[in-house]
Amino acid sequence: MSGGGTETLVGCEVAPGGGGGGKKRDSLGTAGSAHLIIKDLGEIHSRLLDHRPVIQGETRYFVKEFEEKRGLREMRVLENLKNMIHETNERTLPKCRETMQDNLKEVLQRLQAANDSVCRLQQREQERRKMYHDHLIATEKQHQLQWEDFMKEQPRRQAEVDEEHRRAMERLKEQYAEMEKGLAKFSTF
Repeated sequence: MSGGGTETLVGCEVAPGGGGGGKKRDSLGTAGSAHLIIKDLGEIHSRLLDHRPVIQGETRYFVKEFEEKRGLREMRVLENLKNMIHETNERTLPKCRETMQDNLKEVLQRLQAANDSVCRLQQREQERRKMYHDHLIATEKQHQLQWEDFMKEQPRRQAEVDEEHRRAMERLKEQYAEMEKGLAKFSTF
């Protein structure tokens, strides 16, 4: 190398003019330092160019944080649901069942009373219809009897009317005959 001072070894270079013991150290040092250099280069390469481990770490961190936050939120939701179901089963359902049973008894009583009232009204309506029907039948029979009596009386009345008509005709004939006689007397003048 150039210049006059001590030189530092770079890479696989060996120091010039070393002794026998130095050669052994240089060959071991050279092989060991080459291995270290390659290892260092691999680390530099992976840090500068290979981002997979960093990305994988960040991804794991994100997933872990997301699952923890989501898990806690879901746990709270599930706990709230559990409390609500417990409260419903312990308080609301028995209260609803009791209210329903009390109200159902009252509703059944009201329905029975309404049913009885409807039955009474229906019975009254049937009785009224029967009375109306019986009245119609009785009236119809009465009208039929009156009609039969009327029809039985018609020949007698017809005979009376005919007789009266005949008498009226005879009177008129007599009256006209007298009038003709009276006219005959006056026509002789």
